[in-house]
Amino acid sequence: MKVLMLGPARSVHGGVSAVVNNYYDAGLGSRVKLRYIGTMVDGSKLRKLLQAVGAYICFLFALPGYDIIHINMASDASYYRKKAFIDTAYLFHKKIVIHEHGGNFRKFYEEMTPAEKASVGKTLDKASVFIVLSNEWKKFFTPIVTKVPIQIMHNAVRLPAEGRSDYDDQNILFLGRICRDKGIAELLSAMDEIHGRFPRACLYIAGSYEEPRWKSEVEKRSKYVRWMGWIGGARKEKLLRETCSTFVLPSYYEGQPISLMEAMSYGLASVATNVGGVPEIMGGDDGIMVPAKDEKALEAALEKVLGDADYRRELGTAARARIASDYDMKGAVDRLCAVYSEIEAL
Repeated sequence: MKVLMLGPARSVHGGVSAVVNNYYDAGLGSRVKLRYIGTMVDGSKLRKLLQAVGAYICFLFALPGYDIIHINMASDASYYRKKAFIDTAYLFHKKIVIHEHGGNFRKFYEEMTPAEKASVGKTLDKASVFIVLSNEWKKFFTPIVTKVPIQIMHNAVRLPAEGRSDYDDQNILFLGRICRDKGIAELLSAMDEIHGRFPRACLYIAGSYEEPRWKSEVEKRSKYVRWMGWIGGARKEKLLRETCSTFVLPSYYEGQPISLMEAMSYGLASVATNVGGVPEIMGGDDGIMVPAKDEKALEAALEKVLGDADYRRELGTAARARIASDYDMKGAVDRLCAVYSEIEAL
């Protein structure tokens, strides 16, 4: 099968790029003839515009040689960028996979006029199959995507050979964009209280400032909050395997967060808000969920985890087992190739 895949450049700091890189690492390129075109890059608006235009030109030249067009899409600007690719692929009678990753699509859609909503439905119905990340998102899109099948395909991560063995620290890890929608306000306020009760506790923030105003808020808490910048590779693995035994994700919305799944795969005890696909990944004995925007609930959950090393170990061990059972990357590649085979046969 010949598959032309589109999405943010693989170097972009974000969850969709992480998903794509996981597919490559798990060998998708050896299963199908795969070409990837990055439609967006980090940087200025001009740089993003030039990337989008260049990507579209590359897409036009590549399009005749591929059977299946796999479009990774989010919401807002991502939707409008990808609409041009969807419309063009449809015009050329290509089989289209639309893979929706955006945790903010509900808000994006609900703020549209009726005419704009109708246009979205018409665009998404040009797919041969529409992929979402969770049952919740399938329910949301069912009234919108009415002419093509909607399939659930969970995100997945590579399972490390070994998980954590040491849970004696009281360090907390946050991985992601630093902005209001990721719950940074509630997290920093919770840390103000947590630091008084747990003097050894330190929050490690690994991510880029999407909203620069948070930089000063982090810096004035430098005794118990450390900004690591956007990290990957060995530095990220060290944080997950050695430095932090607790993970936190207090987002207001999510699709199916790769950062949470990575933390669970290493055996971290995780606290996350019950939004998007999070309830399908964890809950019960493999993590603690709290309501979004609830600072007190977030603080109480973190204090419960930080106060008991054995409890952290129990949560982390169950979390790693959960990922190994249901979210390992090899199974995800198998499922994606099955989708390709199904629509190729249409």
